[in-house]
Amino acid sequence: MPRPRQPLLNRQRIVDAATALVDAEGLAALSTRRLATVLGVRGPSLYNHFATKDEILDAVADAITAEVDVSFFASHDWRDALRLWGHSYRQALAAHANIVPYLAQGPGRRPAALAMADAVYGGLVKAGWPPARATHIGALMRYFVTGSALGSFARGFVEDPQVYAAGYPHRDQAHRIAEHRRSVDEAAFALGLDALIDGLAGTYERIVGPLPPLPAD
Repeated sequence: MPRPRQPLLNRQRIVDAATALVDAEGLAALSTRRLATVLGVRGPSLYNHFATKDEILDAVADAITAEVDVSFFASHDWRDALRLWGHSYRQALAAHANIVPYLAQGPGRRPAALAMADAVYGGLVKAGWPPARATHIGALMRYFVTGSALGSFARGFVEDPQVYAAGYPHRDQAHRIAEHRRSVDEAAFALGLDALIDGLAGTYERIVGPLPPLPAD
């Protein structure tokens, strides 16, 4: 029987399948045995491309991080760069919420994650932030973005009006929040991000100096 012209497996196919599995069923569902079954191959064949399950998870995490746009730090005022990056960062994580706990552990040795950290830190230092503060801001943004992507405030409210009918006079419309989950969660994130950046602007003026005016839209 002739060998197939294309290999049955490659790294990208494995990463795509692992991402889909984690998205659908969570981190606990990912094992090399389960992944091999999904791909229709024998388990040992995965080890031709990845030595361990953790290497597969690292590749999944890095592929998701690579979706985040960090180019703003090379061309925008640091305030606009943080805002635009923050929204891009959250969008990538919110689309793959089940991987967020793994991503929250930090960049490790992942190239895309390290490149993102480097771009953010470099952009902030270039803007005048002291190196230690630039590190703190990068950490702060990771806390804020990963926290927002990990769960949904709106989804926490059930759609049964009877739950709120007695004893919660200020939440008589709470049953409608879940219906507007996306708009509530996105607006809350935008509000928090704006407040965070406004606070950082005040800190910048105290420890660095006057801020230049933001470019007109």
